[in-house]
Amino acid sequence: MMSTRIGTLAVITTVLTFANTILASEMTRRVIDRQGEPAKPRVAIDKVCAWPHLMKLRDGTIVATIHNQPSHLQQPADVECWSSRDGESEWKRLGVPAPRDDQEAARGMFAAGIANNDDLVVLSTGHANTLSSRPKWGPVTPTWISRSSDGGKSWKIDKTGFPKGPDGTVLNPFGDIVMGKDDALRCTAYGDTNAVGTFVFHSDDDGKTWTNPVRISKDRGTNETALLHLGQGKWLAAARNTGTDLYFSDDDAMTWKHRPVSPDPQGRIAGENQHPAHLLRMASGVIVLTYGNRTKNSGVDARFSNDEGQTWSEPYRVVDCAGDLGYPGSVQRADGQIVTAYYASQIEGHSSYHMGIIVWDPAKTVP
Repeated sequence: MMSTRIGTLAVITTVLTFANTILASEMTRRVIDRQGEPAKPRVAIDKVCAWPHLMKLRDGTIVATIHNQPSHLQQPADVECWSSRDGESEWKRLGVPAPRDDQEAARGMFAAGIANNDDLVVLSTGHANTLSSRPKWGPVTPTWISRSSDGGKSWKIDKTGFPKGPDGTVLNPFGDIVMGKDDALRCTAYGDTNAVGTFVFHSDDDGKTWTNPVRISKDRGTNETALLHLGQGKWLAAARNTGTDLYFSDDDAMTWKHRPVSPDPQGRIAGENQHPAHLLRMASGVIVLTYGNRTKNSGVDARFSNDEGQTWSEPYRVVDCAGDLGYPGSVQRADGQIVTAYYASQIEGHSSYHMGIIVWDPAKTVP
């Protein structure tokens, strides 16, 4: 009886928590769809923790790289690729960039991007001993370099090519793999503690090898960090600590500075428990920052900048969700619509881990 009662209370608490989330966010500005209404979420891939990263292929196909289990790396897991013609159509499983290499391994931390030759590149780590080490994580697995020349269906894996951090520790890749003005690729990877920090790595050969690790911040602890190339060697980095801080580079990501931005002179663009972030420059030139909001008013939010990241709008709500949530990623379709992916353990009408999709219209949203 006691266990049944506790379970009932847990369900009631979850429902009330989600109801409070909806009420708390009623006054929030929202992203708008093509019909001029607040954009609505849809469940794209169910029963996955996901942590999705999106890539748009030349033909407009959208590919999502995901963690394929409904668990934070405490169940054996793989990194998978799924695709949709436009983000709204059915999502179909393609291939597996990083299959678990033993029955207890959970691979699920990754960066993803597209090389100059149109190969898809995925860098991934995870944890070993996921079953025997519970409730703690096992040791970090080595970083793999996976690449596909057929749009994500088949993959070749280099299990030793990605370097360790300057102190010899395995680093965790994160976010988009981004091309610079020199056609070289950049990615970020971070240590298991904030003291190790976040490094930007460089590849001159379309992601086959990675060199020149540069630490983004020497005085602030950071981990999951999103990159954006602004053009002409200028870059932004949105770095997670207790919130989200913004860093700038004017020399093609070789050195980084923490600058004041508006409205926060300390350079923080999202507050406590509002992280990690994703950065996208839209066709209009406006930059959109999306991030998980794990405060009482929980969900996924967006801010906009039309001056290269110097000033930012008030937050706009992308989707209401409760429980475990966030890790958004976005791409822009040829028709101008933005497709934002995220993960959550609960949205209204659905109470299991999933990758959700929101399609919204920046022309109707951005002031």
